[in-house]
Amino acid sequence: MSGPKLLVVDDEEDILELLRFNLAGEGFQVVCATTGEEALGKVKSDMPDLILLDLMLPGIDGLEVAKRLKSLPETRGVPLVMLTAKGEEEDIVKGLEIGADDYITKPFSPKVLAARIRAVLRRKQTTPKEGKEIVSVHNLIIHPGRHQVLVKGKAVELTFTEFGILNFLARRSGWVFTRSQIVDAVRGDGYFVTDRAVDVQIVGLRKKLGSAAQLIETVRGVGYRFKG
Repeated sequence: MSGPKLLVVDDEEDILELLRFNLAGEGFQVVCATTGEEALGKVKSDMPDLILLDLMLPGIDGLEVAKRLKSLPETRGVPLVMLTAKGEEEDIVKGLEIGADDYITKPFSPKVLAARIRAVLRRKQTTPKEGKEIVSVHNLIIHPGRHQVLVKGKAVELTFTEFGILNFLARRSGWVFTRSQIVDAVRGDGYFVTDRAVDVQIVGLRKKLGSAAQLIETVRGVGYRFKG
C-alpha cells in the first residue's frame, strides 16, 4: 500500500483491531503499538506520517509520549491526533498544550476519524511554514529554527502550542486576533477549540515570560495582540 503511514497506539486489543481494519480499508498503512514504550521505539525505527495516540496507556501514558515526541526536533513536526475516552475540557486543554493537531473521543465513527486524519494531513501539507527569521523585541528573543525563546538572555521552556502562539503574534505586532484566528493560524482551519483553551495558553505564556509578559495584550471582547 502506498497511502500515508499511521502509527496507531492503543492498549485495548479490540479497539486496536477495529482501528487497523477500518483505517487500512480507507487506504492508510497502519502500524500498531499497545504501549507508550513500544510507540516511541517504532517512531524511531520507522517514522510515520501521523500518530493516532490513546491517552490512557500502561507504563508511559499518552500525555508523556506526546511530550517526548514534541520535545525532539526529529519528531516535533509529526502530526499527532489524540484518541481517548476522556472528553472533559481539561483534557482537551492538555492536548492543546502538548501540541496535538486534533482530539477525538471514544466512541467514534471510523468514517469521521478517517476524515479527520485526512484533514490533519492536508493541513500539514498546505500550511506555509512560519518565517525562520529571529524576532527580537525589547528583552525577548524568539529563535524559530531552534524552537527557543530567551527573556533577558535566559531560556524559557514553552510547550509546542505556547511557542506557536507567541511566534504567530510576535510576527504580527500591533494586530489584534480572535481566539479562533490564533488557533487556526497555529493548528489549521477547523481545529476544535474553546475560548477557555486559548485563554489557558495565554495565561501559561505570561507566567513563563515574566517581565516580557506585558508584550501580550488582552483586547477585551476581541482577543489578543502583541505590543512590539
